[in-house]
Amino acid sequence: MSNWNLWHGCHKYSEGCKNCYVYRIDSSHGRSDSFIVRKNSDFDLPVKKDKNGGYKLKPEDGTVFTCMTSDFFVEDADCWRDEAWSMIKSRPDLNFCIVTKRISQARERLPLDWGDGYENVAIACTMESRRTVDERLPIFLSLPVKRRLIFCAPLLEEISLKGRLAGIDLVSVGGESGNSARPCKWEWVEKLYVDCLESGTGFHYHQIGSNFIKDGRTYRLPHGKQFDQAGKAQKLLEKLYGKPKRLPFDQTGAALKLNF
Repeated sequence: MSNWNLWHGCHKYSEGCKNCYVYRIDSSHGRSDSFIVRKNSDFDLPVKKDKNGGYKLKPEDGTVFTCMTSDFFVEDADCWRDEAWSMIKSRPDLNFCIVTKRISQARERLPLDWGDGYENVAIACTMESRRTVDERLPIFLSLPVKRRLIFCAPLLEEISLKGRLAGIDLVSVGGESGNSARPCKWEWVEKLYVDCLESGTGFHYHQIGSNFIKDGRTYRLPHGKQFDQAGKAQKLLEKLYGKPKRLPFDQTGAALKLNF
């Protein structure tokens, strides 16, 4: 995977933002202005060239996760977004994944030539609770998008997606990271896995979280082990219930290792 962080900073938007990793990392560097949205020096990364005249971002680098230090649809970035869309369109050889909580603000911020979606863009809507599923999923499904992903991250409670996944390519699940992480329970992940399996939707467990509960026991896991443990947990789910469909947007679900 590759990261393209066009702008930095965001406003906390819903319950999933409480322990935002961007605020946490900024704070560790003595910054207290994470709420200010600023254009990054790597804004034009997709069109930057190396010393040999080739693009710095290459298809073999994997899916380009876009704007992971902010929200692509945050209103503060309205003045830069048209240029961002133009760069995305100019690189049909790259696959871009836009992760957003602000799906309610997306329609009016799509490019004029979007049509039923760009072939090289997946949009991932985060839904961390029952409330956010009820609010965001109908809006998400009403949008013209070629590839739709749901990120249940940080997963904060039991969520049911049973019978609601038509048109969704993948559900990716992750527990919260950091010392103040809220718990993520095994049975919540298991429930989502079964929902995906029954509907033929792809599933990926990308991060187990720092505060994981299984069979009444709490596991406090260091950051470096959370991805590997999530992979092992997914193998257990596959052994128990069978293997899910894989995401067609990228080579493997392993490309979706993110830090929420």
